[in-house]
Amino acid sequence: MLKNGAQVGLLLFGMFFGAGNLIFPPSLGFQAGSSFMPAVLGFLLSGIGMPVIAVIMGTFNPGGFRAEMNHKISPFFSLVILTLMYLAIGPLMAIPRTAATSFFLSVSCPSRAMACCRWPSSRRSIFICAWWLSITPSKLLDRVGKVLTPIFAIMIVLLIIVGMVAYTTPSTAAPMGKYAASAFGNGFVEGYNTVDTLASFAFCIIALGAMKRIHFASEKEHVASVWMAGAAVAVLMGGLYLGLALLGNHFPIPQSVYEDASVNLGAYVLSQTSFQIFGTVGMAFLAVMVTLTCFTTTVGLIAAVSTFFAEEFPVLSYKKYVTLICLVSLVLANLGLNQIIQVTLPLLLFVYPIAISVVMLTIINKFVGLSKLGMRCTVTAAGLVSAIDIVAQFFHLDGAAALIQGLPLGDSGLGWLVPVLICLVLSLVLPGKISGESALEKVCNISVT
Repeated sequence: MLKNGAQVGLLLFGMFFGAGNLIFPPSLGFQAGSSFMPAVLGFLLSGIGMPVIAVIMGTFNPGGFRAEMNHKISPFFSLVILTLMYLAIGPLMAIPRTAATSFFLSVSCPSRAMACCRWPSSRRSIFICAWWLSITPSKLLDRVGKVLTPIFAIMIVLLIIVGMVAYTTPSTAAPMGKYAASAFGNGFVEGYNTVDTLASFAFCIIALGAMKRIHFASEKEHVASVWMAGAAVAVLMGGLYLGLALLGNHFPIPQSVYEDASVNLGAYVLSQTSFQIFGTVGMAFLAVMVTLTCFTTTVGLIAAVSTFFAEEFPVLSYKKYVTLICLVSLVLANLGLNQIIQVTLPLLLFVYPIAISVVMLTIINKFVGLSKLGMRCTVTAAGLVSAIDIVAQFFHLDGAAALIQGLPLGDSGLGWLVPVLICLVLSLVLPGKISGESALEKVCNISVT
């Protein structure tokens, strides 16, 4: 059981773990200042807790969340939400962000030693190579990724440990920006940027396939292994995120740097810590590893997203979708790291609450029957409040802002939560209830007597 769970856990860790995700915890640690603990707890809850729970619950259904949403809400809703999710983990955010992250770290090195690394990490060359490998699938990249991921993870752990020894003083500064209003709430929303909860909707299918290839002695062992895999991912990712956040909280960033809107604070902490501790060689090694890790992630995402769109919208072939996704991602990558995050934030603010609501519905429905109408109202409430919040934040409409501020937790970016919980309660009493099937039946694909 322990061995099987660990194997699947490492598989999931390799899929979740991407170089792009490394930039958010250090930035949070610095901006949260003296409110570090509530901010990091919020981040860990949405950045790890929700993705892990989502991938576990999705694994309990042979059809994943697609089947869950088709049955409990509607096939049209399922298609629309999954399309938005694949756009977020694909060309509109995750893919251009990986290229931008590797490019930032490669060009930030103050040494000529990095000159040889800058062409391979340039945005154009990354997407040229990614396009070629995506249309000519090869097991080589998967094998390289399996080697690179643990090496990169070990290197980051080493950087964290040495950095914590070198920079021992935690920040006592007042929290900055939105962290001053609600450290926990903004940390929770910051966790959206990992995009891991959205990715888990796709990863659960892969996890399910891996579990089916393992011969379990009993139903109990099968289910226990699923939870063990989730626990392994949570521990590994949680340790890395917490360590990186602490590093950002301890690292002294000059005022001229954090006031510069063009500088990504997380990437700055990583690059400068590596340079100051390990020198030019350490910085070069970090940049190369980030570039290679980003590259393997980029190819995997391009292939996965292209496959989804080719199957669901066959107006274009797989190869044409690969080409289109590479071109769109390249254009967005040229905006720069901070600009990518800012431009795509509205999409995350809309989709994430809906995704979390779906996960909550799935969990509760495993134990009690829920009204189909109530479940539809739940996801509608999440989407509606999120849309109003986006209008208030980005279009500065006073009416929308007043409505959000009038909701519980509206100041913290969690105004959608209470309406969703109310609709969940209504789902318990409204007619037309749907009973969730036994998790054992779904996982093991057998009848439980």
